Amino acid sequence: MILDKIQGVNDIQNLPPEELEPLAQEIRDFLVEKISMAGGHLASNLGVVELTIALHLAFHLPEDKLIWDVGHQSYTHKLLTGRKSGFENLRAYGGMSGFPKRKESSCDAFDTGHSSTSISAGLGYVAARDIRGEDHYVAAVIGDGSMTGGMAYEALNNAARLKSNFIIVLNDNNMSISENVGGMSNYLNGLRTAEAYMGLKRGVEDTLKKIPGQGERIVYRIKKTKSGIKQLIVPGMLFENMGITYLGPVDGHDIKALYKTFREAKRVDHAVLVHVLTKKGKGYGPAEKNPSGFHGTGPFEIATGEPKKAAKTDSYTDVFSKVICDIGRNDEKVAAITAAMADGTGLNRFARYFPQRFFDVGIAEEHAMTFAAGLAAGGMKPVVALYSSFLQRAYDQIIHDVCLQNLPVTLAIDRAGLVGSDGETHQGIFDLSFLGSIPNMTVMSPKNRWEMADMIRFAVDYPGPIAVRYPRGEAYEGMQEFRAPVVYGKSEVLYEEDQIALMFVGHMSSLAEEVRTELKKAGFGCTLVNVRFVKPLDEELLERLPKKHSLLVTIEENVLIGGFGSQVRAYVSRMGLPVRVCAVGLPDAYVEHGNVEVLRRENGLEKGTVVRRIREEYERIQKNAAESNFRI
Repeated sequence: MILDKIQGVNDIQNLPPEELEPLAQEIRDFLVEKISMAGGHLASNLGVVELTIALHLAFHLPEDKLIWDVGHQSYTHKLLTGRKSGFENLRAYGGMSGFPKRKESSCDAFDTGHSSTSISAGLGYVAARDIRGEDHYVAAVIGDGSMTGGMAYEALNNAARLKSNFIIVLNDNNMSISENVGGMSNYLNGLRTAEAYMGLKRGVEDTLKKIPGQGERIVYRIKKTKSGIKQLIVPGMLFENMGITYLGPVDGHDIKALYKTFREAKRVDHAVLVHVLTKKGKGYGPAEKNPSGFHGTGPFEIATGEPKKAAKTDSYTDVFSKVICDIGRNDEKVAAITAAMADGTGLNRFARYFPQRFFDVGIAEEHAMTFAAGLAAGGMKPVVALYSSFLQRAYDQIIHDVCLQNLPVTLAIDRAGLVGSDGETHQGIFDLSFLGSIPNMTVMSPKNRWEMADMIRFAVDYPGPIAVRYPRGEAYEGMQEFRAPVVYGKSEVLYEEDQIALMFVGHMSSLAEEVRTELKKAGFGCTLVNVRFVKPLDEELLERLPKKHSLLVTIEENVLIGGFGSQVRAYVSRMGLPVRVCAVGLPDAYVEHGNVEVLRRENGLEKGTVVRRIREEYERIQKNAAESNFRI
């Protein structure tokens, strides 16, 4: 195999040209095979195989810096930098990440996981290079979907001032995760389909080249001037008008044309944008037909593209999808908003039924939140569905535009807690902390599928900002016998005894049940509380529990700092309540990629570890009590 010749960085530059196209096919076959077994990001990686090959031919890594926006399309880059063996444990705990990681390779210039960041990071690299007097190239790859994010334009505005080389590669596949929407997408579509421009350009060039002795020189001069053919024929020329040289569009699956264009781009003494047209999922039929479905996929059958393991039951996302549609049928004020994640958040169903009340704003979480605030101020009931990790990007807008005005915006926070294989950039482990610090915000989390439905209904009718936080994966079907009505700010006491009170947040319900069972076997009395509301705290319950319990245990899948346990401990301390608090949650650290169950075990969120901690804490309480009695 030609791929076997790639053992390290820059080895591709030693291959003869005739081996490059077969190499691209081998890479596609390799990616389909490996991802079909372990899961991962397939469609986006299949779309950039030739683009990545051309980049690795045109630049010398790690001296030159190659920055991938989002980073889920970096699999070919990893192959071409000698990490083929890493695909045996791709996205597994302790194995190779599915995203660029500086700690993994010096060829990964920047850690990425969120979109619209690569141009800003690249500008930083360029400034550092110029200040330090270094001599290397910086190339930032950004998808057209990421160009819907405002951060990209902030960076472009600064890039236009550069007096040294900086290469921006616009990977235009007319897809982000869901299909692109909005003005930028339409603008790029115009460039993509400007046959009049392309045809005239080719015709004029061919005619001029026939002029004896001077034709090639004239064509060259026309290409170099701002009043050239592009400027005359393509209206606007957004990038050129900003002061950024535009090259393209270039066929993103033509290695020779790409390589030639990148060499041209390296000669420009300021910022240059190379517009590359690619096809997401290229080379694998099921991914070409359904690129969104193969954006991030689990194991699948190569022949059909069908999942190897069908879901046993509805996920929390499925429950949300069905309930929000049911609500939408009965309340015409309900509107739904997402940021290029209609499929992932389950809002594609709402979009089909109520297209006039569905808004996909593209990868623009900040805009989504303030847009929702405007809808709410205008008399609607907006529901914003985002992944927890991406919600972070709209923190300022939640504070100033939603909560400051106390507007009735519902946040449906999907993928909360540990999400697993996508790793540090995607774990939803901070939302309880940052939402809990905002005045007027209410935060809820359901214990099972039925409570999930009840909470969504409650939230949509609540007259202020409210968030419902739920995890990825199958909705828990335990605790069916407990379905008390949702009452604002009140917890649900499932079992009431004495000694120890377990207070769990949302999908920690099954773990809390297991822990209680083990404590009961050991002879402990154990109250079990479904917190329901992380904010506001159920202060009445917290005042009552110390009368019969000497230990309160909080269990949450969130970082401990600022989380539910932190809030309980602060309240107990402030009120001087006679009870000790043991907070169980995630450490002050970024949690790497891996199977969720493995990550929970490694971070102390599994039955054995939690039971051991509780028993040790209870023994300390008894010891301290005995010592106090002895001193008396």
